[in-house]
Amino acid sequence: MKEELLHYIWRTKKFDNTLLTEQGQPLEILFSGKFNTNAGPDFLEAKIKIGDTIWAGHVEMHLKSSDWIKHKHQEDAAYNNVILHVVHENDQVIKDQNNVEIPALALKNLIAPEIYSKYNNLMNNAKWVSCQDRFQEIPELIKNVWKDRLIIDRLEDKTQLIKEDLEKSNWNWEQVFFLHLAMHLGTKVNKGPFRLLMQSISLNTLIKHRTSLHEIEALLFGQAGMLDEKFTDEYPNGLQQTYLFLQKKYDLVAIKKSVWNFLRLRPPNFPTIRIAQLARLVYQTEHLFSKCLAAKTVTELHNTFTIEIGQYWKDHFLFEKQSPKQSNKKVGKATVQNIIINTVVPFLFVYGKAKGLEKYVDKALNHLERIPAESNSIIKKWQQLGYDAENSMDSQALLQLKNKYCARKRCLECQIGHQLIK
Repeated sequence: MKEELLHYIWRTKKFDNTLLTEQGQPLEILFSGKFNTNAGPDFLEAKIKIGDTIWAGHVEMHLKSSDWIKHKHQEDAAYNNVILHVVHENDQVIKDQNNVEIPALALKNLIAPEIYSKYNNLMNNAKWVSCQDRFQEIPELIKNVWKDRLIIDRLEDKTQLIKEDLEKSNWNWEQVFFLHLAMHLGTKVNKGPFRLLMQSISLNTLIKHRTSLHEIEALLFGQAGMLDEKFTDEYPNGLQQTYLFLQKKYDLVAIKKSVWNFLRLRPPNFPTIRIAQLARLVYQTEHLFSKCLAAKTVTELHNTFTIEIGQYWKDHFLFEKQSPKQSNKKVGKATVQNIIINTVVPFLFVYGKAKGLEKYVDKALNHLERIPAESNSIIKKWQQLGYDAENSMDSQALLQLKNKYCARKRCLECQIGHQLIK
């Protein structure tokens, strides 16, 4: 058994109504408090009645009351305002820093046996999803309402790093948008190196040269550490000479070439190709984030991000290594769709929240509704269980459900798990 079950039972009041503290006084719960996910007591600003006295303060929970001592709460002033100690088993009298006994409520004999049974079945189930054998029992209304909450939950998670970067940049939306766009172009494999690259040079510096694709490419490839060698081809030689001049002009420090990953990547996803695509975006699109804000349709966004790659890269994947000429080196439809889902939509969402403009939050959600569902192993598995994804809003919600809740056995925080236990 885990402490999270006590949290769940306390929140949902799944115990006998007639309550007595371990000190023998009648207890009435007026407000169970706000669940605290940060440091400190588990439930804040609770309100209870013990005997004839109403108390307002915090509630702390443990499997055993002696865990209070084990966790050294007696040394932490944050626990001085605890008005009730809720435990599964009361094995020790607990006092606060003023040597006053803290009222305790033991739940061990108050919880219905079937609650334990249902909880253990979910926690000890080794299947892909703990509840998959009973998934069809859940009413569609509950699944749909939970799906709506999951998509907001996912966007809030996705925007945490965005908000941190915005605060560090003094809310430079264009700069941070380009940073995260570059990270997404790098995919999981080169996300970190692309972040380093875009942190090594300001977007304003790139924009100063936006009339010259050659100079933008020189700056990006040079800062990526990819021009620090001898070349025979005219193209990389020209980039190298231009970069050396611009490097001195702006006092730039390149990142190391060794940070880039090429292994186990399809050539169209090589960082060289992605950097060339990023350079093209800077070259052909001014105020990119503003354009994304103004775009009314997904089609407009597709047109913005569908770009051709520079001439040299049409028959190269690497410097000085010629390859068959291919047409799939432009930013294709699937990549653009992923950019909209994973970069544009989160930025619209956080912009709307930051500015108090709900129209941008609504626009973000509308874009997701108009993009086809993603196709991956997780979504296919959900579909086998009868949980279909009609669009990318659905698929994003299902990814959040599996990765944040099912995979971590957070069934008690999931509306589906709650319904099954209830």
